Amino acid sequence: MTSSASKAATGTVTVTGLMRDISRVGTDPHRGGYSRPVFSAAETELRSWFIEQAARRGLDVTTDHNGIIWAWWDTATGTRKDAVITGSHLDSVPGGGEYDGPLGVASALVAVDLLKTRGIRPRRPLAIAVFPEEEGSRFGVACLGSRLLTGALDPDKARNLKDADGNTYADVAAANGQDPRFIGADHKTLQQLGLFVELHVEQGRGLADLGKPVAIGSSILGHGRWKLSVYGQGNHAGTTLMKDRKDPMIAAAKIMISIRDTARNYKDARATVGRLHPVPGGTNVIASRVDMWIDVRHPRDEVTAALVESVHLNAQVIAAEENCTVTFGTESLSPTVHFDTGLRDRLQTLLPDAPVLDTGAGHDAGVLAAHIPTAMLFVRNPTGISHSPEELVDDADAEAGALALADAFAGLLGEAMLLTKDRVQAPMMAG
Repeated sequence: MTSSASKAATGTVTVTGLMRDISRVGTDPHRGGYSRPVFSAAETELRSWFIEQAARRGLDVTTDHNGIIWAWWDTATGTRKDAVITGSHLDSVPGGGEYDGPLGVASALVAVDLLKTRGIRPRRPLAIAVFPEEEGSRFGVACLGSRLLTGALDPDKARNLKDADGNTYADVAAANGQDPRFIGADHKTLQQLGLFVELHVEQGRGLADLGKPVAIGSSILGHGRWKLSVYGQGNHAGTTLMKDRKDPMIAAAKIMISIRDTARNYKDARATVGRLHPVPGGTNVIASRVDMWIDVRHPRDEVTAALVESVHLNAQVIAAEENCTVTFGTESLSPTVHFDTGLRDRLQTLLPDAPVLDTGAGHDAGVLAAHIPTAMLFVRNPTGISHSPEELVDDADAEAGALALADAFAGLLGEAMLLTKDRVQAPMMAG
């Protein structure tokens, strides 16, 4: 995976070249696409790839106690304060697309190349961050790394999270060289960060419909994940009469239809059952329990809450009709995030051809938004499909995204911007 890396010093590395270098890592022969859960062999290989790439560019690379990789391009003074941060993640959903996460990492590396080619020496430090477990596909909590960094996730809860095989986050982290005793809020690092701009493949058709390669993000829809368990009576499939059954699978099927129908009653709502787990899971066994995980999203948090409450109440009624019971709990919840308007306005000045779009997908930028000014750039996805092997970015658009990122940083790195929540003061040139 070094065919592109060898060209780093000349500035000829491309985003498509970097993506090609990692295109075989974590391919999933069963689902199609890529499966790169955190701490898997595939994700670990990609982390090593990034560290190598960053080192080739002369960046100072460290991995913090939350598993976040930081690659620093320091100023002449070496002071890490008011830093411009970019980056994304390398993990994926099961059978995910090629660009979700890695595109932002590869684009950040190429943006550094472009800035160096232009002879730019940053007057404020730049860092590329790679956040672990952004998708939450292994331990169930999305943006786990950034949540730990900011203190949004209790360390004890994180340590006790379990994957599908019953392994705790603490044990898996320890087996991969991290000391789980030290995970949690990192105020020292947060104080070094001035702003965060995350580039990501668009996970919809906004840019495809507008005919533009790059957009600036405006907001992230509020979203959460809930676990609903239906309890019945496990029994023999051949000897139990239909009239005598307490089958949680039947109740679960009806609940899933109810979730879809309930979401349709709320304009702009999305509700999805993406995972279902019957226990014990035998073909000739009536299940004793069925677990399902529900993803709900809406621009208004009060609507999300109302929809979820309706889902819970309907599930109780449906389960009772099948002589079953339910339990319902929140796995994670993120309110709607509006990106910093001052930073967004500055990006619009630096990238005047880029439209402004919102997104229904969660990102680490949304978690960091409560602590520092954040923004996002989206790169066109002509299929409009994401979290799927059909996710796509054309080569020209990939390079356009890195160029836009470099153009944004060319402005931001030379300025001591007085960014505050929802406003931006006139930039002052740093001396």
